[in-house]
Amino acid sequence: MILELNNVVLEGADPKAISLIARSGQMTCLEGGSASRCLLAMLGLEPVVRGFVSVDGEPLLPDTAQELRSLMAYAPAQLTAEGEICVYEPPTVQDIFSLKANRQAPISNGIFSEEVRRAGGAELVAVAALLNRPILLCDNPPASVVDYLLAQAGKGRVVVVASDAAAYRESAASNYIL
Repeated sequence: MILELNNVVLEGADPKAISLIARSGQMTCLEGGSASRCLLAMLGLEPVVRGFVSVDGEPLLPDTAQELRSLMAYAPAQLTAEGEICVYEPPTVQDIFSLKANRQAPISNGIFSEEVRRAGGAELVAVAALLNRPILLCDNPPASVVDYLLAQAGKGRVVVVASDAAAYRESAASNYIL
């Protein structure tokens, strides 16, 4: 599977076009100020002014977005209620599984706990991995889970990480500075 950004310019971002290819079995690292927004563009959730996002050559368009998004699991940097100002507290298991995209996943608390242990305590990364989708997008995961994400790539997944951490830069098959 190949996830591609071809000459993408994000709305309100640096007008420099972003082109990248992320492949199955590899971890790709995105660095810089637009990295997190790039992950959202891959999901079809960030406006693209020019260029396109595609999965195996199929462009991400309004009529294909839902289908292509079903191939992706996304681990945000953190969960917060939109518009709410609060002190960040880690999400609970119930919080994570109440998300619409995760409701259909047949994941028990035991399986979840074991995966969180393997992911070094990174709950959001563990949930995304347990969804068993071929594309795993992670926004600023802790550097401590680099080996876990490399193992996910080793299972044949496309793994794309937005992070400025040296551990990801040094371990990724491809690095893009945005």
